[in-house]
Amino acid sequence: LWRRHASGARILVAGLAERRRLERSLHDGAQQRLVGMAVQLRVLQKKIEDPELAKQLLGAASEELEHALSELRELARGLHPAGLTECGLGGALDALAGRSPLPLRILELPQRRLPDPVAVTVYAMVAEALANARRHGQASQVSARVVQRQREIVVEVWDDGCGGARPELGTGLLGLGDRVAALGGTLQIISPFGEGTRLVAAI
Repeated sequence: LWRRHASGARILVAGLAERRRLERSLHDGAQQRLVGMAVQLRVLQKKIEDPELAKQLLGAASEELEHALSELRELARGLHPAGLTECGLGGALDALAGRSPLPLRILELPQRRLPDPVAVTVYAMVAEALANARRHGQASQVSARVVQRQREIVVEVWDDGCGGARPELGTGLLGLGDRVAALGGTLQIISPFGEGTRLVAAI
């Protein structure tokens, strides 16, 4: 169970770590691909008299560009969920479900639009639960429910996997707990072995 007074230092450290992660991702991923593509295009300029070689170089450059754009889109989603501003939480979660190889069922959402920091945190909670269920939980599906109770938002996300989640062994659930605590909320992780994992946040 996370509470606000325990998480301030971890939020600062996590913010710095996330900035370094984004820098590394840009440098090692999309940036390197774009540099490589620029080199290929310069070579292509010199080989334009060889149509077959030019065609191969152009195809390789096009493929690198697609990879770079895909990586940049994934980074952008990590900064701010796709569709959240335009379509609200429901639209962003629909987009997440559409990209996920694991089925995601959204059972309930508030009728009114949530404040942006709350909506981003709810989205992060569903995305983290979905990623963990797919990578570690051996789950066949994930379900989520977001309920407004007067001035409180209660978020439940659960899977039908193997359970046994240990947040102290990774950064994802710890960071999620800190995000919820930063909004004055609490997060519970219920994950008995063999019974799936359930996240419950009250914000």
